[in-house]
Amino acid sequence: MAAQPFIVDSDIHNVVAGKSIQHRLAEPHRSRFASGNRGPGHLGYWNPNGVMRADTKLPDGRKIENQPETLVEHVLEPYGISYGILNPGGMGLGLCPDADYANALLAAENAAIAEEWLTVDRRLKGSILVNPNDPEAAAAEIHRWGDHPDFVQVLLPSGARMGYGQRYFNPIYAAACDHGLPVAIHPGTEGVGLSGAPTAAGYPSTYFEWHTDLAGSYLAHLVSLVAEGTFQRFPALRFILVEGGVSWLPPILWRLDKNWKALRLSTPWLERPPSETVCEHVFLTTQPIEEPPRREQLHQLLAMFPAERMLLFSSDFPHWDGDTPDFAARQLPEALRARVLGQSAAELYGLPGVVHA
Repeated sequence: MAAQPFIVDSDIHNVVAGKSIQHRLAEPHRSRFASGNRGPGHLGYWNPNGVMRADTKLPDGRKIENQPETLVEHVLEPYGISYGILNPGGMGLGLCPDADYANALLAAENAAIAEEWLTVDRRLKGSILVNPNDPEAAAAEIHRWGDHPDFVQVLLPSGARMGYGQRYFNPIYAAACDHGLPVAIHPGTEGVGLSGAPTAAGYPSTYFEWHTDLAGSYLAHLVSLVAEGTFQRFPALRFILVEGGVSWLPPILWRLDKNWKALRLSTPWLERPPSETVCEHVFLTTQPIEEPPRREQLHQLLAMFPAERMLLFSSDFPHWDGDTPDFAARQLPEALRARVLGQSAAELYGLPGVVHA
């Protein structure tokens, strides 16, 4: 790539220090957090690579993802990233059975991000973490931060008790639309806490199985959002499927359109082919982009939907399978690169094309 492109990274995982959350909690949540209780945890699958990259530890012992200054110095600056969207690890707290504890932790983490991260560099943009299993509290948290200039989306876990098209979640979407914010989901919590089994076939045995199956929850949420009429109720809603893959999208759009023609009486609110609604309201991210044996196969797949509008670059830093901007760009047709690397995200998030530190 000869010229430096405009790049927006839609998925950077910063880690907020426990002490930053703890001192923002009231009792009894503060004592519970101090005791080591962090919510539902994870399923305990073993990733031989480690979920977080081991090479992000600096000579002085700091981890790049743990401070905004090191994230800017070692990720944004070297790769020429104009903006980085922070998706912190606390998104899974919304699957904690204790809604009061979950809400308190999420509110504390949002405050820590606003006060300790977004004030350091305007290139860092935040995601509002909310509890999808307490929609009214989630809406209140969105209203709390929705007008903050550096929070640019609402973030939910993709692990869930039901499809995100269910009307149960309407308060979240209404609040997000009130502030012009897209809603994003991120994987990693399938099977955790309140979410139930991670696949339709139950619990896989290995991380390899579980990780490969993650696209299944995305497919289910997308069909739910479309079939339940979520985008008809909220015409301004934009929904981002972060880190869910790409290759499954065209076949499910074909299946949706075919079934809609035969079964449209059951969903009278869908007045046009579902694929048209999806292509207007839904976005995907590049990481983990599929890597078929021949790159032209991926290019053929990307031509089957408006990737120039729907696809956003993401590095997934510092996860084990993350991608750098140059790697992602090489996978894409040249005609798509500028849109995918930054232009589409800038339009979605309302980001100016030039930013100063």
